[in-house]
Amino acid sequence: MDSAIAMTANAWPFEEARALYNEKLGGKVPEKGYVLFETGYGPSGLPHIGTFGEVARTTMVMNAFKTLYPDVPVRLFCVSDDMDGLRKVPDNIPNKEMVGQYLGKPLTKIPDPFGCHDSFGHHNNDCLKAFLDKFGFTYEFKSATELYTTGVYDKALLKVLENYEKIINVILPTLGEERRSTYSPFLPVSPKTGNVLQVAMTKIDKENGTLSFIDEDGTETTVPVTGGHCKLQWKADWAMRWYALGVDYEMSGKDLMESVKLSSKICRILGGVPPKNLTYELFLDEKGEKISKSKGNGLSMEEWLKYAPAESLSLFMYQKPKTAKRLYFDVIPRATDEYLNFISAYGRQEDKDKINNPVWHIHNGNPPKPETGLSFGILLNLVSVCHSEDPAAIWKYITSYAPEASPEKCPNLSRLVPYAIAYYNDFVKPTQKYRLPTEGETTALNDLKAALEQLDAHTSAEDTQTLVYEIGKKYYADDLKAWFKVMYETLLGQSTGPRMGSFIALYGIKETIALIADAVDGKLANG
Repeated sequence: MDSAIAMTANAWPFEEARALYNEKLGGKVPEKGYVLFETGYGPSGLPHIGTFGEVARTTMVMNAFKTLYPDVPVRLFCVSDDMDGLRKVPDNIPNKEMVGQYLGKPLTKIPDPFGCHDSFGHHNNDCLKAFLDKFGFTYEFKSATELYTTGVYDKALLKVLENYEKIINVILPTLGEERRSTYSPFLPVSPKTGNVLQVAMTKIDKENGTLSFIDEDGTETTVPVTGGHCKLQWKADWAMRWYALGVDYEMSGKDLMESVKLSSKICRILGGVPPKNLTYELFLDEKGEKISKSKGNGLSMEEWLKYAPAESLSLFMYQKPKTAKRLYFDVIPRATDEYLNFISAYGRQEDKDKINNPVWHIHNGNPPKPETGLSFGILLNLVSVCHSEDPAAIWKYITSYAPEASPEKCPNLSRLVPYAIAYYNDFVKPTQKYRLPTEGETTALNDLKAALEQLDAHTSAEDTQTLVYEIGKKYYADDLKAWFKVMYETLLGQSTGPRMGSFIALYGIKETIALIADAVDGKLANG
């Protein structure tokens, strides 16, 4: 894609990329020789849907930046805060009692409860990397433990010590009275127990780069702030990381807005420039309430990917990141069909419009070609009337509708069929309820049946749709929506449904005639 065309793009990743280059970087390549994008990860738990969203969105901005400024090198760091002390034992791990004996210790110093890695931190880090690799993200993994212990952060940590009072004065007003009395941005690692301690400092020695504190055994202990002997409280850590690594771009949730402001102040105190930040809105459940892991409301990554491909989730993440969105099961079919619609439109668009199409960003400028044009909603309805969980049975209808289609020739459609079966079984089937048509509705349905009997088996979806409309106008001239609702409730057992012309063409005219006969005879409602 020509960078000149990209300069006119109004898609939000391009707007973010232009603002980063012009406002944050002043139109120049940073002294370090590249532009650094970053995402952070707390490895006390497994990667989740928020992790995916943050990396996916950041990648979209980075790819837009590369298109706009192809001569400017870029890198993406995914940083794991694996030196944090474990505060509580997660619920979803084995050997909880064993892990419970290591509370307070850095995650990379706790034995792996799964028994397959050097530590609990290493296990979760590998889960994160496997998670990111699964979706094809390009990134460089960074371990906080390694950054602290190998000296990468040493210069920045000494800078924090040098500006200790200034940093304290920024943070203390945000704390409660009790917390203020013991607060220090440094968390020393006890040389005796290995625990990460949250204690007051008894002495700050800037000249020697050390601090002193009362250790767990009651003795005053002195440690250097460098070499992994201390880590920072997370807000100070965030600011120090920006400064030490030279982070240019990082996004974060609305719940961290105040933390971004505070960490930005600290970053400036250290002599750095805070990264360009995008604040994204949080997800809501179907009731409009904020999603909480402790409540268990909302939708998990694994749940979404059970019913739809990752590209549909990427689209959900792409759309309006600054707007709160409801994340629950009902959005999955809609997101999947929207993705398919954007794929279909892409090939017909000019370059200036392609670059604003979400699939350009989802696939980094190289989206797949559309296949049969079948929607996910249509597949759901096909599964509904076929009463089969066998993908091969579904494919018989698909190949009848589109003889050139096959699982081999249409790999993306082939992926959708099992998703449709799974979604139907878990969400459509339990609520499916056919009703008997009324006397007037029976007349209209029989008229439709008679009209279909006059059609050729290969009549197009468009011509079939026209026929359905004509019957509807005859009986429901004032309310065509009511006509479609009659068909959905009596033929499909649900209140909403597909474009009937497309459905009939896919399911088959002969099969639809039999379906109408069963509905009129009460076989569906009483079955």
